[in-house]
Amino acid sequence: IICCVIFIVVILGYIALGVVAWVHGDPRKVIYPTDSYGQFCGQRDTLNENKTILFYFNILKCASPVVLINLQCPTTQLCVSKCPDRFATYIDVQASYRYRPDQWNYFRQFCKPGFNNPRKSIAQVLRDEDCPSMIIPSRPFLKRCFPDFSTKNGVLTVANQTTFKDGRGKTRNVTDLREAANGINNVLDARSVGMKIFEDYAISWYWILILHLCALHTHSYFIDCFLKGIWHCYWEYDHLKGIPGSDLTVYDIGFQTDFKVYLQLRQTWLAFMIILCGVEVIIILMLIFLRNRIRIAIALLKEGSRAIGYIMSTLFYPIVTFLLIAICISYWAVTAVFLATSGEPVYKVMANQTLCKYANLTCDPETFNTTNVTKLCPGAQCTFAFYGGESLYHKYIFIFQLANAFVFLWLVNFAIALGQCTLAGAFASYYWAYRKPADIPLWPLFSSFGRAIRYHTGSLAFGALILAIVQLIRVILEYLDHKLKGTQNSFTRFLLCCLKCCFWCLEKFLKFINRNAYIMIAIYGKNFCTSAKEAFFLLMRNVVRVAVLDKVTDFLLFLGKILVAGGVGVLAFFFFTQRIPVFAQEVPMLNYYWVPLLTVIIGSYLVAHGFFSVYAMCVDTLFLCFCEDLERNDGSTAKPYFMSASLHRILGKKKLSPKKAAG
Repeated sequence: IICCVIFIVVILGYIALGVVAWVHGDPRKVIYPTDSYGQFCGQRDTLNENKTILFYFNILKCASPVVLINLQCPTTQLCVSKCPDRFATYIDVQASYRYRPDQWNYFRQFCKPGFNNPRKSIAQVLRDEDCPSMIIPSRPFLKRCFPDFSTKNGVLTVANQTTFKDGRGKTRNVTDLREAANGINNVLDARSVGMKIFEDYAISWYWILILHLCALHTHSYFIDCFLKGIWHCYWEYDHLKGIPGSDLTVYDIGFQTDFKVYLQLRQTWLAFMIILCGVEVIIILMLIFLRNRIRIAIALLKEGSRAIGYIMSTLFYPIVTFLLIAICISYWAVTAVFLATSGEPVYKVMANQTLCKYANLTCDPETFNTTNVTKLCPGAQCTFAFYGGESLYHKYIFIFQLANAFVFLWLVNFAIALGQCTLAGAFASYYWAYRKPADIPLWPLFSSFGRAIRYHTGSLAFGALILAIVQLIRVILEYLDHKLKGTQNSFTRFLLCCLKCCFWCLEKFLKFINRNAYIMIAIYGKNFCTSAKEAFFLLMRNVVRVAVLDKVTDFLLFLGKILVAGGVGVLAFFFFTQRIPVFAQEVPMLNYYWVPLLTVIIGSYLVAHGFFSVYAMCVDTLFLCFCEDLERNDGSTAKPYFMSASLHRILGKKKLSPKKAAG
């Protein structure tokens, strides 16, 4: 009860945290880029409404695209309506402004607003950063002007030129921008691929949906499918023999976005054939040497199928869990964004002189010109740096983000625990019904859900809390490992590795204990600690049976997921590669056929995982009930077993009562 009250208070506090974050946060800081004056580019009803793109005076000062996106580039940044489309320097434009005013009018749109004094000395203009020393052909990306890089005969160019004037009397090579160019071009290529992927989804979504529906009706008898797959791989391998180019290796052709290229190589089909043969051999060997244990697991799965057959609504409960987790993820993500954008604009002194003692100190743009900073550091400016603040709220934003992550983990684990307890209660009502299905209560799933919410919220919240604490520690360890990766010594690396391994094992153990504790909670209605203790000792008294159930059954369920996803994936492969003559005319023209193919495979696996998770919970519940049944009853008329006759023949030791055996 105490944990239930605490859990409700935490939820109310989490809602309050979200409200405070929404009041102080401003998502525009993520949506719109910010210039050196702290103004948003493209914001409505402002001077920058039509200036949606951020322009950097000297992009050479920006080390990488990450610096640009985080607005930490130490150069003046302005909002512009369009990016430059030509090479030009301020020196050349100033020298020719009298007889070529069009060049000046074009160049000054990239200067500070209101600046229109071409007679001002070049040294003063560059010192005060009234205008950029140069402009280069650029294109907008992430609402920022990036150089328009391209390659010509393997040489990096900008607008087909390999050199440019930097406006300070030097001619520089485009390779000076290589560090930024490599990252930018990779991102730009990813954007191009992303657009094509979106197009593929737009024209093939209905076929993806149809193939996902096929996953719902796929059965797990697929050993012959592996044999057919091996034969097809061998046929393709032999068919490509003698074809020019088919003997090349994957390494020779490198990475290609069009996966059809790889299907023209014999090496690809040979690799597929070896993988399928290996999987087939493993499956056959396991069927031979683990046949007795597999018989036990199959008996449990059959009993589980019978239980699910009587309570069909349990197959759709994973949708409820999915919706609850989706709500948690959405709330966490929105709150995290608003917390991250809760800061006020922070301005810092940006000086051209490296010895300026005021450089990088905070400043106030409204009073900056009245200070002596500009006298001691000529050309220094008070420019926008980032979002932050000195108030109590802003100082604890990191703590709030940590609390946001912790409560998120707690709520997600609670949603999972609620689903497990609800399913366990429904399946336990099936097992403890002496005459099946006559004694099964009406609406067992909804009744179990109501009991879990009304009586077991505190117990489920306590189990979820323990798991959330361990998961948060693992997140912190991963964060420390990432931050210390470049500086840590061997001992630190070893210590972090040990801690990560220990907490990973602890999380797995707690998930196992919690799962069985929720089953005992659903059966007896006791608190979490008592249920966890009783479930643990009950399992230890049946440790051999637990090994059979936990390993073999999990393997069969995992094999079922893989085979369902693989079967639907093979069907999708033949469909999207136009190898099914009946549907050849129906296949849409795609940029990358692997996009819907991977979507179908991953989606089919997730669909199978959702349904098989119900089976797994059913088997675990029936097994615990079976162990409890053996200890509480002896098969006599006074204490008859509640298990079915087939399940008793596989797992039991004593005889059933004559009435039960006949039934």
